[in-house]
Amino acid sequence: MKILIFVGDEYEDLEVQYPRLRLREAGFEVVLAGPGAGVLYHGKHGYPVTSDAAIADLDPGRFDGLVIPGGWLPDRLRRDPRVLALTKAIHDAHKLVASICHGPWVDISARIVKGYRYTSSPAIRDDLENAGATWTDQPVVIDRNRVSSRRPDDLPEFARAILGWFAAR
Repeated sequence: MKILIFVGDEYEDLEVQYPRLRLREAGFEVVLAGPGAGVLYHGKHGYPVTSDAAIADLDPGRFDGLVIPGGWLPDRLRRDPRVLALTKAIHDAHKLVASICHGPWVDISARIVKGYRYTSSPAIRDDLENAGATWTDQPVVIDRNRVSSRRPDDLPEFARAILGWFAAR
């Protein structure tokens, strides 16, 4: 199984690292993709990661799922049509789209939230509801091919839900 995680400057450090390590531990191949390949990016709290690939070079058919971390990164990513096309293609193939904190901003801009149940940072509740999602304040929400969580404290539930989603397939 191959999972894509978006990275770029100002990502929420734990929301990249925790899923990345849990997925690798479970035997998944994890690809970190940012605006550029081989670029060193820094999280909100200074933790560095180097991207494995450039978003523009990716084929959505090569991935079994996508993890979108929070931080300020999603606000930048949602302006990139290549990010939105990649996210929508993974969603349309009924593959996993998992987003945490402010990550659902990408889902909103990819126009894939209408009719889904979500949780997120309370700061973007209105954005999700205005885009047609039903928002709830829970550590994790699973709705069809979507897994969402609120914040770093919810990462254990988020990772378990991601792994559980794949185990059920």
